[in-house]
Amino acid sequence: MVALKEIHLDTEEGTPSTAIREISLMKELQHENILSLYDVVHTENKLMLVFEYMDKDLKRYMDTHGNRGQLEPGLIKSFVYQLLRGVAHCHENRILHRDLKPQNLLINTKGQLKLADFGLARAFGIPVNTFSNEVVTLWYRAPDVLLGSRSYNTSIDIWSIGCILAEMYTGRPLFPGTTNEDQLLKIFRVMGTPSEISWPGISKFPEYKPDFPVYATQDLRQVVSRIDHLGVDLLRRMLQMRPEMRISAASALKHAWFNDIPRPVPSNAQ
Repeated sequence: MVALKEIHLDTEEGTPSTAIREISLMKELQHENILSLYDVVHTENKLMLVFEYMDKDLKRYMDTHGNRGQLEPGLIKSFVYQLLRGVAHCHENRILHRDLKPQNLLINTKGQLKLADFGLARAFGIPVNTFSNEVVTLWYRAPDVLLGSRSYNTSIDIWSIGCILAEMYTGRPLFPGTTNEDQLLKIFRVMGTPSEISWPGISKFPEYKPDFPVYATQDLRQVVSRIDHLGVDLLRRMLQMRPEMRISAASALKHAWFNDIPRPVPSNAQ
């Protein structure tokens, strides 16, 4: 069984750039935690992408298998580990996903998790490219992007993973903002309002306001109550306000929280 994604082509415009980007990236990114693109069928007025079949996305999985959306801790750890493996592979290949959310993570009956929907992904070069700040569904968007930064890097994906990790424990989005500013304030209420002292250079961001309400930092263990001490340590490292302070995907995979997960055998050792 396969999954088909149909992209209708505008006769004037030709193939949309997002489709071309998705096709080229997914052909390049072959990994067991990234959805496989088997084939591309090009007809006169549409493109048909042929993907491996997955049963449901993580959002639907949480709704159907969880207790009010909350998943069992061992399962959360397995899903986060697989998510980090897929993202680390993207980052090693100089690609940002930029739209990580439960709806873009697919699960099959074997309990495998795979990254999908690379329509927003970007290859990044050195020096860091100037990107658009219109990326990532609001709830999973990093504070530096919300503040208008256009020179972000792999750390924006890590923030999204932290939000997803918390959501699997609580069954609800960690920061469910309705507008860009509301999203920032929801983050500040939990993580504390940043200042030039805690985040040098923050006042230079286009969306920064000197009169943001000042909130104290909350204890993440109170916010994500079912998480253990190692899990919350990893979560804190992911949800650092300053992008340069966030843990990398490769380092996160080595975190002690994953010590009881069976490590995958490297492909060259099989």
